[in-house]
Amino acid sequence: MKDVIIAGGGPTGVMLARELRLHGLDVLVLERDLQPTTVVRAGGLHARSLEILDARGLVQPFLDHGSKYPLSGFFAGILKDAPEDLETTHPYVLGIPQPLTEQLLTGQALAAGVELMRGQGVVGFSQDGSGVTVTLANGGRFRARYMVGCDGGRSTVRKLLGIGFPGEGSRQDRLLGEVELTEPEESVMAVVAEIRETHKDFGAVPLGEGTYSIVVPAEGIADDRTAPTLDELRAQLHRFAGTDFGAHSPRWISRFGDATRLAERYRSGRVLLAGDAAHIHPPFGGQGLNLGLQDAFNLGWKLAAEVAGWAPEGLLDRYAAERRPVAEAVLDNTRAQSELTSTEPGPQAVRRLLAELMDFTEVNRYLIEKITATAVRYDFGTGHDLLGRRLPDLPLGQGRLYGRMHGGRGLLIDRTGGLSAAGWADRIDTIDAVTGPGPAVPAVLLLPDGHVAWVGDNQQDLLPAVHRWFGNPAPTT
Repeated sequence: MKDVIIAGGGPTGVMLARELRLHGLDVLVLERDLQPTTVVRAGGLHARSLEILDARGLVQPFLDHGSKYPLSGFFAGILKDAPEDLETTHPYVLGIPQPLTEQLLTGQALAAGVELMRGQGVVGFSQDGSGVTVTLANGGRFRARYMVGCDGGRSTVRKLLGIGFPGEGSRQDRLLGEVELTEPEESVMAVVAEIRETHKDFGAVPLGEGTYSIVVPAEGIADDRTAPTLDELRAQLHRFAGTDFGAHSPRWISRFGDATRLAERYRSGRVLLAGDAAHIHPPFGGQGLNLGLQDAFNLGWKLAAEVAGWAPEGLLDRYAAERRPVAEAVLDNTRAQSELTSTEPGPQAVRRLLAELMDFTEVNRYLIEKITATAVRYDFGTGHDLLGRRLPDLPLGQGRLYGRMHGGRGLLIDRTGGLSAAGWADRIDTIDAVTGPGPAVPAVLLLPDGHVAWVGDNQQDLLPAVHRWFGNPAPTT
């Protein structure tokens, strides 16, 4: 029996698998497709995603292969320079195509011991009190203690669970592809700039050697997701630009919509949902892939604790309690951005007003932190302002914070010299920060995902928080 089976080998699935392996779990990823996708549905990583990769010692390959871009224009394409004092060591968006992100994450998961089987789609499953039996398209079967559906917006796992996926269907399809253009780059970019004055969902980004990434509104809404033809793409380019720029030799062309839906539940018994299987939304702000990675980061340690047997009651249900409101907020901000890209007079008037408001630094900061997910605060109850927030990568007397989080364990940072979580040494590391730099509070208890579970200076107050999040202490020998 496996500990966890993950349906779907995209970025969310392999990120989750690697997190689970960090805690020694036996993980199997089942991916329907025989080959990794070449379709670039996402093109960047935001600050919080880079932070979580950094906190696991995984970020450097992404930085090596990506390009850093200013955080400007990521809310509905409104161009405003980001404040210079954003509270993150990654105050930029890292341009990196989704296939490369997936390739790097998959390599890191495999290096950690994750088992990945391609060409093995899940078609059914049943669960009982001790596990889940998964049936594959070829008739094969596997059994695991838990299963997680990371199998996309049309999730088979979600449908088989009977979990509702309410929201709005697509109102506008778009064509996305990589094609070669014969027109000179200067001419192409001049036309694109003119069109984007009114149509923010039209674009062409040069990739080198005459190849461009193209996005253009589609003609109507398709009933299926079959790949569009080059002729369809040319026709829509003509419609909006008056030319197809000599488009030829497509690498790939895809269609995507702006449907907005959220799963009614993230868990049914021993089966959970993460990533696009739990939420879909318009692509504005480039938040989709990032949201899935952050789901995985939140879920991984909780599910590992459940399998290991030390999870306190209700810990696994905290996953949905924390992440579903975050997804709701993303759905709302992408709905708002979608409205702001309309060419109608009303939305354009609101867009102009918002552009004026973004000249106020705090408004600009608020929207950037919303898009980059650095402002996410989980509801851990009342208390210190840090409670439920993530800590940025602070310098410590013993290195830096994220350098001490690679093992995926809890972390007690003690500046008083008098606190202890010794009974939980198998789950919590302690940093003595009496001298040197550190957080500007007496002590903090960090969860493995970097969010603050407790702030204080008293052992009597610390222990209930440790029990709440890390269960009972390990038995003494």
